[in-house]
Amino acid sequence: MATAIEFNHIGKQYRLGLVSTRTLSHDLNRWWQTAILKKEDPYLKIGETNDRTTLGNSEYVWALKDIDFKVEQGDVVGIIGKNGAGKSTLLKLLSKVTGPTVGSIRARGRIGSLLEVGTGFHPEMTGRENIFMNGAIMGMSKAEVARKLDDIIDFSGCERYIDTPVKRYSSGMTVRLGFAVAAHLEPEILVVDEVLAVGDAEFQKKAIGKMQDVSRGEGRTVLFVSHNMASIRSLCHRGIILDNGTVLFNGEVNDAIDLYLNRFSIDEHLLIKDAIIMKSSFIEISSIKINGTEKAESTVVSNQELLEIEIEGTTSEPFEYDIMVTLKNTSDVALASLAEGHYKGFISHMSIGSFRVKKQILLPKYLGKGDVMVDLVMHHPNVMYLLKCPNCALLHLDGSFDGFGSPLSLPHRGICGFESKE
Repeated sequence: MATAIEFNHIGKQYRLGLVSTRTLSHDLNRWWQTAILKKEDPYLKIGETNDRTTLGNSEYVWALKDIDFKVEQGDVVGIIGKNGAGKSTLLKLLSKVTGPTVGSIRARGRIGSLLEVGTGFHPEMTGRENIFMNGAIMGMSKAEVARKLDDIIDFSGCERYIDTPVKRYSSGMTVRLGFAVAAHLEPEILVVDEVLAVGDAEFQKKAIGKMQDVSRGEGRTVLFVSHNMASIRSLCHRGIILDNGTVLFNGEVNDAIDLYLNRFSIDEHLLIKDAIIMKSSFIEISSIKINGTEKAESTVVSNQELLEIEIEGTTSEPFEYDIMVTLKNTSDVALASLAEGHYKGFISHMSIGSFRVKKQILLPKYLGKGDVMVDLVMHHPNVMYLLKCPNCALLHLDGSFDGFGSPLSLPHRGICGFESKE
């Protein structure tokens, strides 16, 4: 099978805090060494691993270093890793948003990219105008785009607002339209970053289904970045794990997910709030605590113990919210969930200013012994997500008993509901 994408020893270096070297001595030195003496850039010899959790000694870091792999045509590759591992940087290099410091990238065919909310959209132009503009950027004629226009609008679900400037769209509507454009304008390579997390559950299901159609039915190549391991497992054939800018693993997707969950499911040096992958622009989070600690360290709980959630921050807009918590096993399978806003209609109100959200949850009675991860979401049910914080804490459960004096183990557990303490 033909190679669709080839990364040849790619490296991307940044100087911390600055766009370029920004000093006359550095610029002159770089020019003299590379342009006059025809030597290697002296600043490529320095720099440290891009570990965001530690304070380094060098002002240069390698966001990506020695990335070398190939993607075959029609392959679907899931790229996973911690926040700051280099996933988005890799996709930006492929999409030519920025260029590599060293190495080269070869891609066969047109690339459709959805890297962040509003990628490629002009805020003053309407949704319809942006569809045609994106098609032109990808090299398509006006007639080609016009043939697919109805399908794009129907898939996005934004028909009422299609002739409204995009600046008036919500983030979810913008993502819907952006994905519809990227998926329907027939790029040979589809690149999707974590933006689907902004969409609602119905749209995420449609988007995953469309990517499956694109890869399996139409034979196009997909690179998919997500923190949702269930989506990665169902959609992708291969998995690539990035760790501090380098490739840790490249192979079968189930092996990649198992390695990632076992190795990176929790990092005791991080704060829980560092696991945030999405939050509303009008909210700032200063602290998230689970069972009294801000650290994403193991929390030992016994059967029927209270799980206490506390979120502190400020908001510039009033909002309505509910807290949703999901417990998952190490294979990313949901075991229990609390979503009272959905099934009981419990909605709380928050005013402008500083806030502290507190929630006490009674763990399910028959939750077995073992390790589980916590997904934490603050949302207005069926309206919008306010905060997403997946895999933010690890719980060591003692487990309930099976009647013969032995704690239930992970395989015995099923899906069950929480009870709120209030």
